Amino acid sequence: MDVWNILEYLAWALSIMFGALLLLDLVRIDTTYDNALLTSSREGEIEATQERHTI
Repeated sequence: MDVWNILEYLAWALSIMFGALLLLDLVRIDTTYDNALLTSSREGEIEATQERHTI
């Protein structure tokens, strides 16, 4: 194997890893936030829901 083949396999491995991270993030965001909140056009609405403090 020459250097180019090793770099090609490394690039494929990184692509698969980044794809897996994107899928995990998609699942995490989808289970954490409501779809109506994610599609809202109000800026800062997600941050506002996280900053609500109850006493």
